[in-house]
Amino acid sequence: MSEAVRPDGARIHYEVHGEGFPVLLLAPDPVGSRIESWEENFFHPVRELSRHFKVIAMDQRHAGRSSAPAAPFSYEQTVADQLAVLDEVGAEQAHVVAAGFGCVHAWRLAHEAPGRVRSVVAQEPAGRDATNTLGDFFGLFDPAMRLPRAAGFDDPETEGLGAVFEAAARDGVFERNPEAGPFAQRLHDDGEFQKELLAFRREKYVTLLVRFRDAIFPEGRAHFSVPDEWISEFPAPLLVLPGDSPQRPEALAARIALEAPEATLLEPGFAAPERRAKTVASIVEFLLKNNPS
Repeated sequence: MSEAVRPDGARIHYEVHGEGFPVLLLAPDPVGSRIESWEENFFHPVRELSRHFKVIAMDQRHAGRSSAPAAPFSYEQTVADQLAVLDEVGAEQAHVVAAGFGCVHAWRLAHEAPGRVRSVVAQEPAGRDATNTLGDFFGLFDPAMRLPRAAGFDDPETEGLGAVFEAAARDGVFERNPEAGPFAQRLHDDGEFQKELLAFRREKYVTLLVRFRDAIFPEGRAHFSVPDEWISEFPAPLLVLPGDSPQRPEALAARIALEAPEATLLEPGFAAPERRAKTVASIVEFLLKNNPS
C-alpha cells in the first residue's frame, strides 16, 4: 500500500496504474472522495486512462484508506496532500481528471500550483449558481449534527457520541451515512480513534462539524475553493462535462467554460450509453493533445 505521510500525522493513500504522462484523479464527494467512488462513474478513469497514461488515484484525507486527525477541513491542507502524492511518484506535472466535488479540489490545485497542472478534465463541477442555495450543500451535515444531540438524552455517558460510533460501524462512507459524520471512515476502521473523538464531548464535536462544513462550503463563493473571478485566469486547458443536479448545475459548467481562457464544453447527455465511447475518446484525445511535446 502506497501512502504519503503528512506533517500532521495524516496518511494519504494512493495507487499508481499504467505508464506514461501522469494523470491525477480527484474523485467526487466533498468528504468521501475516495478511489472506490469511480466505480459509480459513467466511465472508470483508472481502467480507461491507464492504457495511455500513468494514472494516480488517491483517497483524500478522511476518505477511503486515508486517515487524518479530527480537525476542521482546509483546502490548503488538501492541496498540500495532493502535491505530496505527486511528489511521492515523481510527477513534476500532471493532467487532472476530476468529477463532482473533485472539481472544487482541482480548481484549488490549479490556483495554488499552476505549474504542476498540465490540463484539467472537469466532469459535472459542483458549485453555486442561481439554481441552488448554500442549503443544498449544508444539508449534508444536518444528520451528523442532529444524531449526537438527540441520542445524548439516552446516552449521558458519551453525550450521544456513542450513537455516532455505532453509525460509523455500520457504514464508514459519510455521503451514504451522514449521521456518522465526516470522520466516519476512520471511526469505522480504527477503534482507537473513538477515544480521540470522545475527548471532544458533544458540543465541541458539533462545533467541529460546523467548522468543517463551513470550511468546505464557504459562503459567497460559487466555486468554494477559489475566488469566482479567478476562473477567468484559469492557467491550463480545460475540458468541461456539464452536470444536471442541484449540486452540479448545468449552467455553472457552461459559465466556467465561457469564462476560462482555454476551455471546451461538451454537450449535455455525454454519459448516455450510446455516447459513452465517444465521450471517453474525447477525454483521451484532449489529454493526449495536451501532453508535453
